Amino acid sequence: MIVGAGPAGLATAIAARLRGMRVAVADCRKPPIDKACGEGLLPQAIGALDSLGVELTSDQAFPFRGIRFLDDESRASAHIPGGGAYGVRRTELHKSLFERASELGVTFHWNSFIHSLEAGKARVNHQELRYKFLVGADGLNSMVRNWAGLKVRRLRHRRFGFRQHYAIPAWTDMVEVHWAKNCQIYVTPTGRKEVCVSVLTRDRHCRVDQAIKLVPEIADRLGGARATSSEIGALTLLQSVRDVVRGNVALVGDASGSVDGIAGLGLSLAFEQALSLADAMANLDLSIYRTAHRRIMRSAVRITRLLLLLDHSPWLRRKTLRLFAEYPAIFSRLMSIHTGAPEQANLSAPEIVALGWRVLGA
Repeated sequence: MIVGAGPAGLATAIAARLRGMRVAVADCRKPPIDKACGEGLLPQAIGALDSLGVELTSDQAFPFRGIRFLDDESRASAHIPGGGAYGVRRTELHKSLFERASELGVTFHWNSFIHSLEAGKARVNHQELRYKFLVGADGLNSMVRNWAGLKVRRLRHRRFGFRQHYAIPAWTDMVEVHWAKNCQIYVTPTGRKEVCVSVLTRDRHCRVDQAIKLVPEIADRLGGARATSSEIGALTLLQSVRDVVRGNVALVGDASGSVDGIAGLGLSLAFEQALSLADAMANLDLSIYRTAHRRIMRSAVRITRLLLLLDHSPWLRRKTLRLFAEYPAIFSRLMSIHTGAPEQANLSAPEIVALGWRVLGA
């Protein structure tokens, strides 16, 4: 039984069905389920979707070939090795995951509320459902996590994300990340004639239209463009959980710990966790998943902390972007590591020290 039918829950349901398990999913909402996010899928996420048998059509997914960082002084670009990255509307992604899960025979309980949880059974809309494994895929404030006593270890950063779409052809085949005062603005192509503009900020009162005015380049390009969606927002946290397994209960996605949206890794992590959790359940040993979860999160947390450091220190950010602009090979190497290119290993300690000195000297 899976509580939560967002991408993490649906991916876990699909992976479990592919391993022969009977699966029920309960959610208080009904599809399509939307959420404020940058809507970029990195190669790791696309690879996981392939493993789940989820196909995104050319009408749903728009390819992009790299990431570009920009501020008022510098701009630096890096290609994603081998390509395989796409901009996809969150509702379209959810639709594809839901259709695949339905095709495999997953049972859904929509508009449902969990009235009680006990060992091996739950009451969903006053109906008793029995389970061998219980999966909490119910987000940052997970009810399953609280019921199982799997406490949040620490909350390091709390920010806000807002998102809106505009009817305008993409002016680049890259995701642009504009660094502005107290925020980052992401522009992701999600269609031939549409871009997604998302804002990450520490200011709860900031909105997309206000953030756009901070970057004249974006304001000029979007001038007169029609909004094709309503603005929505969400919290984005860097948060860890003391453990992701207790008995026959496991956590996946944001319920199991989250990284700030600044790294663009949320969906990649959720899909990789889903595949690992299904393997562990198939082997009747959730400790396998505990170990895999630590490995999956380790690098993502490190890169998120580094990017948040750039958000908090304009001085350091300017030097870093200046270095990336002057030495694009360095930015490309870091991008290769970030996007999980198989031929790239993480930076060694001496390399990190050398990079630090180069940033300070930029």
